[in-house]
Amino acid sequence: MTRDSSLGLLVLHAVRITGFADTPVVARRYGLDAAETKETLLDGQARGWVEHTAFAGAGGWSLTEAGRAENERLLAAELARVGGAEEVRGVYRAFLPLNALLLQACTDWQLRPAAGDRLAVNDHSDPAWDAGVLSELAGIDRAFVPLAGRLEGVLTRFRGYDERFTAALARAQAGEGDWVDRTDVDSCHRVWFELHEDLIATLGLDRHAEP
Repeated sequence: MTRDSSLGLLVLHAVRITGFADTPVVARRYGLDAAETKETLLDGQARGWVEHTAFAGAGGWSLTEAGRAENERLLAAELARVGGAEEVRGVYRAFLPLNALLLQACTDWQLRPAAGDRLAVNDHSDPAWDAGVLSELAGIDRAFVPLAGRLEGVLTRFRGYDERFTAALARAQAGEGDWVDRTDVDSCHRVWFELHEDLIATLGLDRHAEP
């Protein structure tokens, strides 16, 4: 039984987990042909599943409510086809404690409590503080690798999250601090956010109803 996903699913899902992206970004997310991706997006637009908007000189695709429902229908059918629901649920349960650690690490990268101001902005003038955050992220990275392997064993489209996280962490450790939490680069935070959205979409969960 193939663990590969259909083109239609991958295009809709790429739009969902990126949130808002232009056609080349959607295509690159799963290594898809750009022309086929564009055609699939236009078909999805005609069906009312995606919409293209532009602002501040940039344009991109996003899912409509109907598109979100269609995406979740396709994901549920795919997961049932490969019989992977229990494995993905198990990974998700193991993911949640790591998610809490990741969120705290990102908070600590942005804030460094000072006397009289527990919400003081981290100006990155304390190497020991920043090193502690990077050490925490390295621990998350090590713990996530086996979980990523389990996900890839269920569906090919899960491939790459661990490699992307490790690459972002390496850049942060090399002094490029933006790669911890910037949202406009493939940072640790951005990779993790996409993974989180991927898991809850695949399992048909509500992010706001998490424990």
